[in-house]
Amino acid sequence: MGRVFPIILLLLALPAAAQIYKYTDAHGNTAYSNQPPDGVPAQAVDLPPLNSIETQAPANPEVPTTPESTNAPRNAYDLLELTDIPTEEALRANNGTFTVGVRAQPRLRSPHLFRLLLDGQPYGQPTNVPRLQLVNIDRGEHSLAVQVIDGETLVQQSETVIFTVQRVHVP
Repeated sequence: MGRVFPIILLLLALPAAAQIYKYTDAHGNTAYSNQPPDGVPAQAVDLPPLNSIETQAPANPEVPTTPESTNAPRNAYDLLELTDIPTEEALRANNGTFTVGVRAQPRLRSPHLFRLLLDGQPYGQPTNVPRLQLVNIDRGEHSLAVQVIDGETLVQQSETVIFTVQRVHVP
């Protein structure tokens, strides 16, 4: 059985027009070939048609199609999201300082950097570290998103998260 599987794979790779023959070799093993063996009875094998995909020429052959030339959205990251932000209850930060995480898949690639957007405005310095600290944020409702940037170019942005900061002031 160990020899049959690689032979079947070989058969699947043969051109569609080739005829395949099945026979028993001198050692009693089932064998396959694209030519009938001499002096051994062989049986023709009917193979199902191979799957194929036809390539299509670009609409304008002089202008190659690139992701930049199409209107389809293109994300560099399959997953980009903020973590460690409570959305069902208030975030308790007595001094308004807290840390959020960023999850990106695949991992952040150089020269890309993370940049936070707090209430729609860039916050802090861009970094390649997936833990970002916010300092002295006022109490109340805020929005937060993370962007992946390449210099000044926006590569991708996460969904915006709405959260509430609760600060307790001690008299």
